[in-house]
Amino acid sequence: MKKLSKAAYCIEGQPMFQLLARIQDMVKAGRDIVHFEIGDADFDTPRNIVDVACRALNSGETHYTDSMGTREFREAACDVTEASRGFRPDPGQVLVTPGANIIIYYAVRCLVDPGEEVIVPDPCFPTYLSVLRFCSAVPVKVPLKPENEFRMSPADIRSRITDKTRLIIINSPQNPTGAVMTQAELDEVFEIAREFDVYVLSDEIYARMVYQDSVHFYSMSRRDACRERVIITNGFSKAFAMTGWRLGCAIGPAPVIEKMGLLLQTTSSCVSPFIQSAGIEAMKGPQDEVRIMMKEYRARRDLLVDGLNELPGVKCLNPGGAFYVFPDITGTNMDDRRFAELMLEEAGVGLLPGSTFGEHGAGHVRLCYAASRGKIMEGLARMKKCLEKRGSA
Repeated sequence: MKKLSKAAYCIEGQPMFQLLARIQDMVKAGRDIVHFEIGDADFDTPRNIVDVACRALNSGETHYTDSMGTREFREAACDVTEASRGFRPDPGQVLVTPGANIIIYYAVRCLVDPGEEVIVPDPCFPTYLSVLRFCSAVPVKVPLKPENEFRMSPADIRSRITDKTRLIIINSPQNPTGAVMTQAELDEVFEIAREFDVYVLSDEIYARMVYQDSVHFYSMSRRDACRERVIITNGFSKAFAMTGWRLGCAIGPAPVIEKMGLLLQTTSSCVSPFIQSAGIEAMKGPQDEVRIMMKEYRARRDLLVDGLNELPGVKCLNPGGAFYVFPDITGTNMDDRRFAELMLEEAGVGLLPGSTFGEHGAGHVRLCYAASRGKIMEGLARMKKCLEKRGSA
């Protein structure tokens, strides 16, 4: 085999998709697996969104469109941003993307040179690290601590700023822990970024998924209206059950968004117009089904957290948002990789070892509660049986 580029050897991909492929092979071979491994809702996309997409297809919205996104979509995004975050961006600050995941790459590629540093949470969404390594940027990790409910500490961020720091990545609500940072914490991070003149990539894909009455979503983009240094990453996969549609939206300083748009134009040309029409309906149409989904996620979270805390050797915090839990399994006397392997092979439960999200995730596992309450109860029963069998062996 001919030699590949150095960058190619740095690509690691996403462990959740790699595990999903393995589980799908197991299912094809006849195994019954309870899925907690990947953040894909078991809900269908709301019918009103699907109907709009079908009408758009039938009316000929199947051609190229503006690489930045249709004017109608960007105006809708401005309307929703004003309602949810208290400022109205200009359409030139908005970029429509093929999924939210790619925004991470666009932002890093346009803002960070090889050898420059990017501050990231640890544990974190694995794409952050894969993109940074592919771009020859240097990840500087900030440990997320259980005693702080896994919220990223502004003081820890400040202590890691150097003259090579170019970007801070924030994710709240967070994957994999479900942690939601407070307004005070996010405002302090913004002041640190301003003091040291660095950008902030605020990953807000789970913005609508906050469940505790005492916890509220807050975006630091309120501080500069995305005109100075904050870039929002958002998308439709999670809150609207649109994972397969691949639709995202970035909002940031116009000069940055312009360059990110040119990179999108170079790599993807544009996002299909009929999908953008569906996105407009998601943002502006009836939200009844979305509210039902969020209420159900809250009930699932409570069911899963309570059940995990009844398992021998397992302790689980009650997260404020997203749709993940991140229990400590060190009391089982197994490391997280052994625990995940045991659950998959012996219990038929798919979940991810915490160390796949970073070194400070070790000793934990991630479970996604995008599964029915019945499946959650089945998964918990299987895990309990497996742990009790192992304890009595």
